[in-house]
Amino acid sequence: MVKIETLEIFYRDKIGRTPENLRRGAGHFDIFKTDYTTGQPLPQPAAYRRRDFYKISLSRGKSEVQFADKTIQIKKQALLFLNPQIPCSGDQSQVNNSFCIVFNQHFFHRYGNLYEYPVYQPGGTPVFELTDEQVHQVENIFQRMLEEKASDYVYKYDVLRNLTLELIHFALKTQLSAATQAKPPHNAAERIATLFTTLLEQHYAIDDTTQQVSLRSAADFARHMNIHVNHLNRALKAVTGHTTSHLIAARCLSEAKSLLQQSNWSVAEIAYALGFLEPAHFNAFFKKQTGISPQKFRNV
Repeated sequence: MVKIETLEIFYRDKIGRTPENLRRGAGHFDIFKTDYTTGQPLPQPAAYRRRDFYKISLSRGKSEVQFADKTIQIKKQALLFLNPQIPCSGDQSQVNNSFCIVFNQHFFHRYGNLYEYPVYQPGGTPVFELTDEQVHQVENIFQRMLEEKASDYVYKYDVLRNLTLELIHFALKTQLSAATQAKPPHNAAERIATLFTTLLEQHYAIDDTTQQVSLRSAADFARHMNIHVNHLNRALKAVTGHTTSHLIAARCLSEAKSLLQQSNWSVAEIAYALGFLEPAHFNAFFKKQTGISPQKFRNV
């Protein structure tokens, strides 16, 4: 896994310098419009990494985006929502007329929690393929952002926040796959399941070999959430149909596959990061779940 991409690194790679108005701990927003000649390859694919900022982009042309062990092929055009919790990589071979905005958590400080929206919730697919008509509507929102960013209006960043939310709601209203839609929790079991899923995703956000997950069992997660393990099990079973242990094992396996495919870490380093005391225990777990060893999976 490569180093986390910060806003400073993003600007260095994008424009060769860091903006003077980029201040750590302060709200930041920016918008870009990039034109690539159709069919002209990008210099290199975007590295598989986690970012410490949010990014929403409109991509027109064939592209490929990978989240953990899932790869999404974009045939023509799509709206992408990236956030600090989910590492991803991109390989865009025929990109044209691409807009993107970047902003940090502080930009929405006191204005709501972005993780309340399905596009940023764990388990969803933050990629929305668009029709030609929908692309024109999205381009209009980005164009309004460009004009607002260049204006002298004293409250322009409030307008930009509203336009960002307009993009999010546009995606949710035009969502093509019902499978990626998430409904707000309506009862205690659903609220517990949402909290557990968010905690599970955050806990398995592994970026370097010095990290190690500390919550391994259902009891560990229940203790961290300050509820009884039986209560947690009943809630998750009612909402997901799976036990707490099954969901933890599935997330652990997903992260293991991601690290095996996307990092150059040794199997022993991956085993340590995932909380296994011995590489042999990790090998046994992985083979039980997949039928093959970690090293064989990496070499496939």
